[in-house]
Amino acid sequence: MNDNKMPLPDFNNPPVTEVALSVQFEPVSGLRTPQLGLLWQEFRERFPKTEEHPPLESVIEQFGIRPTRKGEVRFEMLEGPPMLRYWFLNQKGTELIQVQQDRFVRNWRKVGDENTYPRYEKHLRPMFESDLKHFQAFLEHEQLGELKPNQCEVTYVNHIPAGEGWEKHGDIGEVLTVFQRSFSDSFLENPEYVEDVSMRLRFLIPDQAGKPIGRLHITIDPGYRRSDNQPLFIINLTARGAPCGEGIDGVMSFLDLGREWVVRGFASITTPKMHQIWRRKK
Repeated sequence: MNDNKMPLPDFNNPPVTEVALSVQFEPVSGLRTPQLGLLWQEFRERFPKTEEHPPLESVIEQFGIRPTRKGEVRFEMLEGPPMLRYWFLNQKGTELIQVQQDRFVRNWRKVGDENTYPRYEKHLRPMFESDLKHFQAFLEHEQLGELKPNQCEVTYVNHIPAGEGWEKHGDIGEVLTVFQRSFSDSFLENPEYVEDVSMRLRFLIPDQAGKPIGRLHITIDPGYRRSDNQPLFIINLTARGAPCGEGIDGVMSFLDLGREWVVRGFASITTPKMHQIWRRKK
């Protein structure tokens, strides 16, 4: 990353609609439904609602190994039914904690126009670290096992609706620097021909020694806003990799690094025209 000495890009009005900070760890087999009920009691005052969801699959960023193709069949021998993933939600549904036997996640979600992004440094990071330490203490108190992190993840979801800077999905070049309209002839150059565009990008994240420690995954998909069927682009940026050290400190170090890659990556793939609309400060 050539410009990592520059100030981190910052926007007064970023299009972010969801942020998730996550740590994956070695499975804690004793963390089952009764224990998760006890855990919820400790978070219940702030997160009074609960939901059940299928578990997230384990994901490890590997290097020097052929990636598994989508659609390949995998077989796993299970001793019993997979444990569910439990959500603890606040009253408004804007913040939640997700817990399963090998994952702890904390989300912020935009709900309504008045719910503004609360910022990573001031709110999301300290709350994640505090709640993760609480979870670690719970595992120790209940003698369920040790928290052994193996992957960390930062995800930012951005919704960019039409009406400011672009009108149709064919105008993707107005939004993204990675799609500039340049064809070898005139056959497809008419923007009216472009119905929609999806992209998948991956970038290696190096450690201080220059060796790969994780990846930045970027997906760009067209969509339509549910409220008014307005076209939008959904840009999802996920930085995932191994902890930068031991314990929770190592987790937080990677989350800081991953968040930097997400923010700089988002600014890099979006156009200066859109930066003006989002009122970029740095």
